[in-house]
Amino acid sequence: MQIREIMTRQVELVNPDTPLQDAARMMRDANIGFLPVGENDRLVGTLTDRDIAVRAVAEGKDVKTAKVADAMTPDLAFAFDDQDSSEAAQIMAEKQIRRLPILNRDKRLVGVVALGDLATKTGDDDVVGQTVQDVSEPTKGKR
Repeated sequence: MQIREIMTRQVELVNPDTPLQDAARMMRDANIGFLPVGENDRLVGTLTDRDIAVRAVAEGKDVKTAKVADAMTPDLAFAFDDQDSSEAAQIMAEKQIRRLPILNRDKRLVGVVALGDLATKTGDDDVVGQTVQDVSEPTKGKR
């Protein structure tokens, strides 16, 4: 099954210059904990609610003046929409992430795959189970 068949297509994209407070409101209003960060639909990083808590609030940054760029994860992990869903699962397991931005071959953001998408849409319990186990395994030095 190709990733485009299981991904969520309605994706909020936040600019790196957006105030963190605005990004947190976007998350709250959309009931999500993850935002791809980009400029002109080019992915430059990701922001999670945990990033805001750990890299901004815990460090004493003012969320009204701090920017998304101050807390985002710049390391890009992604898959292409025409790849197999098992490849998305493998990337998520290796990177220990629960959400994966999806790009088209022009490297434009077109969706996101979450662990829940793999679980409910692929029907491959073995891949899903292993991915959840790998993502959830604690690692040393992880933020």
